[in-house]
Amino acid sequence: MTPTITANTLLVDFRLAQRNILRQRRRSAIAIAAIGFGVIAMMLSVGYMEWVYWANRELATVNQLGHVQVAKPGYHEDGLADPYHYLMPAQSPALQTLQRLPEVRSVAPRLTFNGLISHGDSTLSFIGEGIDPAVDPSSRNLVVIAGKLPSNQEPKGIVMGAGLAANLGVKTGDTVILLSNTASGGINAIEGRVRGLISTSMKAFDDSILRVPIEAARELLRTKGAHLWVVTLHNTDMTGQVMAHLKNEPALAGYEVVPWTRLADFYNKTVALFSRQMGVVKLIIAVIIVLSISNTMTMSVMERTVEIGTAMALGVRRQRILVLFLLEGGLLGAIGGICGVILGYLAAQAISAVGIPMPPAPGMSRGFVAGIIVTPSIVFDALLLAVSTTLIASIYPAWRASRLVIVDALRHNR
Repeated sequence: MTPTITANTLLVDFRLAQRNILRQRRRSAIAIAAIGFGVIAMMLSVGYMEWVYWANRELATVNQLGHVQVAKPGYHEDGLADPYHYLMPAQSPALQTLQRLPEVRSVAPRLTFNGLISHGDSTLSFIGEGIDPAVDPSSRNLVVIAGKLPSNQEPKGIVMGAGLAANLGVKTGDTVILLSNTASGGINAIEGRVRGLISTSMKAFDDSILRVPIEAARELLRTKGAHLWVVTLHNTDMTGQVMAHLKNEPALAGYEVVPWTRLADFYNKTVALFSRQMGVVKLIIAVIIVLSISNTMTMSVMERTVEIGTAMALGVRRQRILVLFLLEGGLLGAIGGICGVILGYLAAQAISAVGIPMPPAPGMSRGFVAGIIVTPSIVFDALLLAVSTTLIASIYPAWRASRLVIVDALRHNR
């Protein structure tokens, strides 16, 4: 059989499959609805997980960690135990190299320290960061409870977590004293004004976090350096490209360049956990579609047994009967998948416009409003799920139709 004849035969079989679907409209509609609802359920569940990934990545992880962090080797492992050993200079050729990259939006120095904060008779411990408020991304995901965020216009303006402020008994405008060990081993103190109260949504952070402009932190610690250079890119997708470039940059040979993906342990564990859960959801949806379509195709074979016998008696090969039923199942999957994708996308847009109110998660101080993100990969997976499951469900009924005995098929129901 020539390729032209084969192509024509497939076209004829495809049209026959269309007619068979239209002939049993009610049963086909039920099958398409089952496929469509499965696709919609998959798109909405996976789309919600995609929003969770995005929220953790963009709103929490990247805004806190930056896209890339540059530090002295070993800082991320041992920096808390000996922070002054890992201080970097305020200015260096490596810093200028980072600032010149076209993909880089900003490079922010960050100085980590801890100590005691006092107001009146109350004294509490804190974990502090000295940041450059003009370029540091860490303020983007903060909720201001009262006052304002840090600003270089107020060098001694202190922003602290709402929990720390409540435990200390201070409000915006109050004067507090910060006490910490210096780089030389002594003790130093500075006086500052509470500029604002913030919330990070994590209660443990709110009870201990404190941020000041980096010049105030340097004055407190009597140093000119920084522990980190936090690099923020124009787009998170540029991280891999920038990392490949920085690994071959001679000016950064003596530094450790770490992408956010290595630092975001909570994000990585969240993705791993939810990916396994979504795998189970997809499997359940696939089983439901397979069972429903297999039942539909089996009923179709039983009702058309005489037609199948007549076709084989007229010389239609068994292989063509098999292909005909597979095309019918695949066409059902394609129609159901397309309808499900369209309705699923519209439902995702409507739900995202309204928002999904979520209660505070364990360890968080406030809830959030979630959404659904539909990506091209989700659409492709949905269509693939619809077509592949219907083809799998059609294999046994199609094989059964192709193995019918002509005589028995012709006298079926007689």
